[in-house]
Amino acid sequence: MTNVNVEKLAAAVDSGMGYTISSLEQLVSIPGVAWAAFDQQDLVRSADAVAGLVRELGLEDVQILSVPNGESAGGPAVVARRPAAAGKPTVLLYAHHDVQPPGDPALWKTEPFKATEIDGRLYGRGAADDKAGIMVHLASLRALLEVLGDDFGVGVTFFFEGEEEAGSPTFRTFLETHRELLRADAIIVADSSNWKVGVPALTTSLRGLVDGTVELRVLDHAVHSGMFGGPLLDAPTLLARLIATFHDDGGAVAIDGLISAPAASVDYPEEDFRRDSSVLDSVQLAGTGSIADRLWNKPAMSVIGIDAPSVELASNTLIPSARAKISLRLAPGQDPDRAMEAVAAHVASHAPFGAETTFVPGERGQAFATDTTAPAARSALWALEQAWGTQPVEAGMGGSIPFIADLTEVYPQAQILITGVEDPDSRAHSANESLHLGDFRNAVLAQALLLARVNEEGI
Repeated sequence: MTNVNVEKLAAAVDSGMGYTISSLEQLVSIPGVAWAAFDQQDLVRSADAVAGLVRELGLEDVQILSVPNGESAGGPAVVARRPAAAGKPTVLLYAHHDVQPPGDPALWKTEPFKATEIDGRLYGRGAADDKAGIMVHLASLRALLEVLGDDFGVGVTFFFEGEEEAGSPTFRTFLETHRELLRADAIIVADSSNWKVGVPALTTSLRGLVDGTVELRVLDHAVHSGMFGGPLLDAPTLLARLIATFHDDGGAVAIDGLISAPAASVDYPEEDFRRDSSVLDSVQLAGTGSIADRLWNKPAMSVIGIDAPSVELASNTLIPSARAKISLRLAPGQDPDRAMEAVAAHVASHAPFGAETTFVPGERGQAFATDTTAPAARSALWALEQAWGTQPVEAGMGGSIPFIADLTEVYPQAQILITGVEDPDSRAHSANESLHLGDFRNAVLAQALLLARVNEEGI
């Protein structure tokens, strides 16, 4: 039985929410995009603003760090530390301050970089992904210090990355360079989603990822479609036939050598999935098994790009070659190297009409699964239930967070928890990204409760 005072922590969180939201609005106003095509001084301003908010908590050990990325430097990360008292564990709190590009401004109903509240949601790029994660970390510590003061002895290390949306290119180097600075007994990654508005979730699994490029060639050079068409099929047509072999007639991935994970303990109702995904009413869903298993525990193949002449530039020509970029999500337990080999073997063995095919491997990332019987996970589930007033869902996530594998490899003894502030309508990476402010408040309280319980019971 815990002695954590839920009411006092809730009151402290509530009294600070005005400041917390205004601080989040300040961060949203800074368009810190880590992509080379964008002004990197905005990314520096973003890091500076985050560091300033950390210092306002009273932490003195605050640094803005980066490691080399080729001839330039990686994105600026904010690292700050509050040392643990004797006998107390240290918790690393991760989020990222860089954001996705805003995209087409015509698709937004508000200014992307001006936080705007509408009907209990805060709109703006980064409002949910992942500047809200930063504020959950900061606001929870602020509430803990207000209620517990020096009695809160857990060591806290903030690690706010500055290049996550660009694929975290220097993440592993950063960890290895600052291994001791970031060492912790538990790691909380605030970059995921809840089950739905009003129902929290602890993300207990992530799919892995491999991607690559398929190129198909049928001619040495383009030729007139009227003079040679008929006996010859063009490269885009044959590429389409090759792509079609990636799935069976029911839409399940049909690549030998891929595995599925054990069935999920909860399901995702089809009507909810259809609403959340915005799929057209006429479209049939692919695959077999529960929606949750198809999302979390089975592989999923997508074509995310095709190189072929555009419609505007089309001519009556047989196209000699075409390329497609494929992305394959992997079930927890699937080895990415084996999966990459399986894709390459499939491409080589399914070349239509004897076309020449080449597969160029791309990125690969490990899947992840949480041990929900571990002390940190049990404390997290308790804290979520206290904060929301309803039982949390132990949910998988169809996406991948490749740097989680780096954390598990560099810190194999650390318990890793994946939490978040998003909900199915947050539209992260899309126009009209938003944060549900009620769930945001609950996320702050849940983390304060989790850290308070760790302070009392350890890890």
